[in-house]
Amino acid sequence: MPADLRTTAVQWRAAGRAAVVVEITATQGSVPREAGTRMLVAADAVLGSIGGGHLELQAISTARAVLQEGEPRQQHVALGPGLGQCCGGALDLSFTPLALANPAAWAEAPPRFHLQLYGAGHVGRAIVRLLAGIPCRVSWIDERDAEFPAEALPGHITITCVDAVQAEVATAPAGAFYLVLTHSHDLDLAISQAILQRGDFAWFGLIGSRTKRARFEHRLQAMGIAPDVLARLVCPIGLRGIPGKEPEVIAVAVVAQLLRQT
Repeated sequence: MPADLRTTAVQWRAAGRAAVVVEITATQGSVPREAGTRMLVAADAVLGSIGGGHLELQAISTARAVLQEGEPRQQHVALGPGLGQCCGGALDLSFTPLALANPAAWAEAPPRFHLQLYGAGHVGRAIVRLLAGIPCRVSWIDERDAEFPAEALPGHITITCVDAVQAEVATAPAGAFYLVLTHSHDLDLAISQAILQRGDFAWFGLIGSRTKRARFEHRLQAMGIAPDVLARLVCPIGLRGIPGKEPEVIAVAVVAQLLRQT
């Protein structure tokens, strides 16, 4: 589910807002989303997705009928010629008025990864925008408070503004992902040293060119970083074959690379 769907459902229910929870309860064959996927439908809003297309349009229409009736409903849907979708499978849907649901008891989607993201510049902000709807845990770290956005962020993205940002490396769980893209090469180097000395990272990406990597490798080797650990550093970052240096393009390539590791 979207990272904030459960939180929103809890808030709407507490506020008495009328809505219907649409949930995929079972699947057969090829379907666009898995069992347990939920969508929240109000008279004037839809949050989440059960797969899009005609299936979702029909589900929204049914949910709004349930909204008027106030009674739960079950539905079996075959995704064949009748719906004009080529998946070919089938699924069962439940439609439950939010007032009769218990969103606080919903299991949260397990995070795909825990990411320490260093740098709140243009690329960092573009990456965070993409990660806002992905179930993950992000610790976003920078020493410049003014660089962070003023608007509220989803609960799975936390901001840390400190002077000694490299000290935050020690706070990450074992097996974390790291992305380093600060405004300073010296700071990038200090953070990289801390990550590589720790050594228990699942993935570590550093923004920069092949020339930057070569220079960093030389300096990090002099700091005592073992060659096999240093070889795990990813620099440049981003999936190959995606041209462009705009922050948004880099962000797409990097987030795709992160998801590929999971």
